[in-house]
Amino acid sequence: MSVTLVITPDAIANLDLAAGHRIVEILLQNPVACAQQLQCQIDFPREDGDPRELSEIAEIRLWFVRLDAAYPWLPYFLDWRAGELARYTAMLIPHQFSQREGIQYNPEALEIFVMQKVFILLKWFKDKDFGSAADVKSMAKVLGYDIDPEFFQLLERYS
Repeated sequence: MSVTLVITPDAIANLDLAAGHRIVEILLQNPVACAQQLQCQIDFPREDGDPRELSEIAEIRLWFVRLDAAYPWLPYFLDWRAGELARYTAMLIPHQFSQREGIQYNPEALEIFVMQKVFILLKWFKDKDFGSAADVKSMAKVLGYDIDPEFFQLLERYS
């Protein structure tokens, strides 16, 4: 069940999250079935020859910052295999593009982002009574982090 969030130029210009709100309502109806099913279609006109990636356009990044502030657990729903988690992350943290190696995130910013999402998702899973540390571990692994199981045990012990 693939779900697509269409982000229009008007939504970006007005920081309008209405389409995001509608998609989240759909996702929350069955969060387990909707895990890793969300794709984002960003419609943003650019002049011919504009070499920037979408994540390098300030207006688009700001829209995603607002979306993440409203739904900090949204990465759980992104289609990780299709690169949506990597693109979402690029919207929120500093990075550069390399022709040879692809996206290169600022390492410290990425570490902070990953750990913030770990804490947010674990709490959200506990509050909603679904999901697991394995889901969070898998998400972190997509972004290049291998989290030791003892870390999750520590968090569980002191939560």
